[in-house]
Amino acid sequence: MSQTPDAFVSSLDNPPPLDMEIGYLDMGRGRSLRYALAPRTEGRESRGTILLLQGRNEASEKYFETMRDLNRMGFSVATFDWRGQGRSFRSLANPFVGHVANLSQFTDDLDRIFHEVVLPRCPAPYAILAHSMGGLVALTAMERLEDRVERMVLLAPFVAVPGSGLALASFRLVSSLLHWTGLGWLPVRRARRIEPGTALADNPLTSDRKRFERNLALQINAPDLFVGALSASWLRAVLKAQRRLEKSDVIARMRLPTLFLAAGADRVVSNRAAERLAWRMRSGHFLRVAGARHEMLQEADRFRDPALSAFEGFLASALPRQRPAEPAVDAALVEEALVAAIPDVARAE
Repeated sequence: MSQTPDAFVSSLDNPPPLDMEIGYLDMGRGRSLRYALAPRTEGRESRGTILLLQGRNEASEKYFETMRDLNRMGFSVATFDWRGQGRSFRSLANPFVGHVANLSQFTDDLDRIFHEVVLPRCPAPYAILAHSMGGLVALTAMERLEDRVERMVLLAPFVAVPGSGLALASFRLVSSLLHWTGLGWLPVRRARRIEPGTALADNPLTSDRKRFERNLALQINAPDLFVGALSASWLRAVLKAQRRLEKSDVIARMRLPTLFLAAGADRVVSNRAAERLAWRMRSGHFLRVAGARHEMLQEADRFRDPALSAFEGFLASALPRQRPAEPAVDAALVEEALVAAIPDVARAE
């Protein structure tokens, strides 16, 4: 496995997309967001650009395989590491604690990436493919995205934390108290990840051994890409954004066509909450991939392939496949061929 601080981490079983570009968007005060662009190659016109929004505690390297698959479908791809994870800047002195003060920091980062990287560098039209926390950010930012994005597909969106109402109330209370007393930086929740020694059968993220081991190797060989815990302010920000998505006036303004793809065996996020939100939206659609665990893009092919097919089908009318270019026609050659095809009798007349 090879890596350089200013590039990306790669290995034989996790190669980057062809011609992928890594860059950094300057956010000021010595901070930057790392992004990756994978343009369409093979000499064909792009169908448009997919903005791939990662989940919590993820990095661009985790999506190399998916980016290659999207390229094969005809899409250009753009993705970036959220602040506090991957090789984007960290807000705390301890780089292994994921932290934001408010979810608006994530939506602002998305806005800047769109305006300063995607719009000037990537071909239109645009669609979003988001996983877990990325789905929550996309839903929160929907009103900003409506005039730029054609469709959104959300895989296992982090619409709500599974559990009882009492447990969620206690999470909100504790995280808010710590946030408002200046202790929002304290780690209060472990970040979801595959730990060394975790058995394939016991992890809630994927049932695929090859992808399970690939992601574990990435965490072991490049630990700086990931965090070990999430701060009290991070938890408060997420829970506050989730509660906002329960409000009828907010839902009434969510008009962007959106497909919710739920993992049937998900133990990380609430499928019931996602289905209810899709039902309440004007243009929401809900599908469940039976038996899949939380990370569908890291899952076994029997779950991953249907998810990708549903994604492409939902985008088909907005980002259609390009027809092969018609060969240029030489008028002189056409005339010559027609003359040669005229029977001698006709010429004699």
